[in-house]
Amino acid sequence: MIHLTESALSAVQTAISGSSEPVDGLRIKVEAGGCAGFQYKMGLVREGEPDDTVIEREGVKLFIDGSSHELLEGTTIDYVAALQGSGFTFDNPNAQSSCSCGKSFG
Repeated sequence: MIHLTESALSAVQTAISGSSEPVDGLRIKVEAGGCAGFQYKMGLVREGEPDDTVIEREGVKLFIDGSSHELLEGTTIDYVAALQGSGFTFDNPNAQSSCSCGKSFG
């Protein structure tokens, strides 16, 4: 299971409600790349793909493809607002290592 904190849920709800186009939810994906081997990708999508795992919480749908789901299992996603910048953070128990930016892992 992938968990969104209240802060992350609120940030996604705000992004969805502010979208100029119809949005069904948030795609979370893991791709090869980044400084540690894999990187997180997120974006609003109009609809999910047929093979996606769909997780819904308080009306927000998360769409995760099969290969990403394995790498994200047990991850907590938070949204942090700080002086240095705001953004999503990932607490991924599957990561053996991570980059200092928090956007990639190995």
